Formats: sequence, C-alpha cells, structure tokens
Amino acid sequence: MNALNSFSSLKPDTLITDPIGDPVTASVTVPAKASDVWKVVGDFGGFAQFVQALESTDVIGNGVGSIRHKRFKEGGFEVVEQLNSWDEEALAMTWTTLYNNLGVGKLWASMTVTPVSNISSVATWTIIAEPTTDNPMSADEFRAFLQDFADVAMSNVPKLFS
Repeated sequence: MNALNSFSSLKPDTLITDPIGDPVTASVTVPAKASDVWKVVGDFGGFAQFVQALESTDVIGNGVGSIRHKRFKEGGFEVVEQLNSWDEEALAMTWTTLYNNLGVGKLWASMTVTPVSNISSVATWTIIAEPTTDNPMSADEFRAFLQDFADVAMSNVPKLFS
C-alpha cells in the first residue's frame, strides 16, 4: 500500500467553509400573512417562483441536508446548494453553495419572513459571499452583483401576492 492509500495519512479536508465578508441584504414588504409568504420564499425548491433568471430547480432529498441544483436560463450557469437549516416555526432557513460557475467561491445565505400584521410581512434574503480567486470583479463590483441579483429577485415576491 502506498502513502496515498494509507488510511493513517488521511485527514478531514472538506472544501466547504463559511465565507468571510459583510452581508448583502434584500428585504421587501409583502401584502400577505407571513405564513403565506413563507410558502413561497421558504420553499427550498421553489425559488424559480421569484428568481426569474432560473430555468429549472431540482432538489435531491428532503429537509436539512437536501441538495438544490439550479440552472439559469442564460449563460449555462449552474449552482448546487445544501440546505443547512429550515425552521417553519421561525420562518427561517439557511443554505451554503457547494458548486457554481458564477465566479462565487463561497456563499452562505438565509431567508427569513417576519410578520408585520395579519396582512403584511417582510421577507429578507441575506447573503455572505466571497468571489473565486479568478473572478475579475473588484470587491465593490462583486458586492453590487450580489445586491442587484437579490434585489431583483426579492422585488418579484410582492407581485406574487397582488
């Protein structure tokens, strides 16, 4: 047995680590009960309802640990993510990107819904991400890219309830 095949030489070496950076946040007020809004933005496999750039979304598994594979309509872009937490009572979930070809090296995100009244709530998408080392965007451009993507997607959520 050579050194590469020796069990004693193997050590945990996950590639998944949390990103470092300031969060990007997109929030919208929605004219609907928080539980109804959560049925849309809290559906890990249902982001195509408000992220109009998505062509398809496939989810493997159920609940925490499930994997989401998103394909975009243009550019051949794909993203694979893992659901880290999902709390229907708190109306909150988090996920991490495992793979993408968008120039994003690490990404952690959360989605929350906060009730404002019986007929109004606030949906908030928070993203912390780092670009890949070969991403040509400056730090400000990368942050603007994330902010614009989240803002456009979240602006579609209230339209689903009007």
